[in-house]
Amino acid sequence: MNSVVFKVGSSVVLPFALLLSLYLLWRGHNEPGGGFIGGLIAAAGYASYALPRGYAALKRVLPIDALQLLALGLGAALISGLPGLQGSLAYLTHAWTEVGTIALGTTLLFDIGVYLTVLGAILTFLSFFLEQ
Repeated sequence: MNSVVFKVGSSVVLPFALLLSLYLLWRGHNEPGGGFIGGLIAAAGYASYALPRGYAALKRVLPIDALQLLALGLGAALISGLPGLQGSLAYLTHAWTEVGTIALGTTLLFDIGVYLTVLGAILTFLSFFLEQ
């Protein structure tokens, strides 16, 4: 895929896809969106960037290895359920706190875990595809 249009267009799409994915991740625990769709959009941005450039370009723009993203996401999602166990509640019963006017909770940590897991899984598959 040596299309000049695809190369130029994907370099413009990647930052916007990442910003949109982070916006959807942030608003996901109160409104439609969340970690899954945010991770899909981020992965689509990375995929559109890497397909015309190859595996080496994907490695350059990723701050961390795709398998490590996957493991980090699974760990974050699993850890988000632990506060519920401390209060003699069920696992994944979410805890909330207020920081100023912003309500933060373990649901955001869970959504971040899902985001990283989806992103890592898709980029791992894409990496295997691009290596060949």
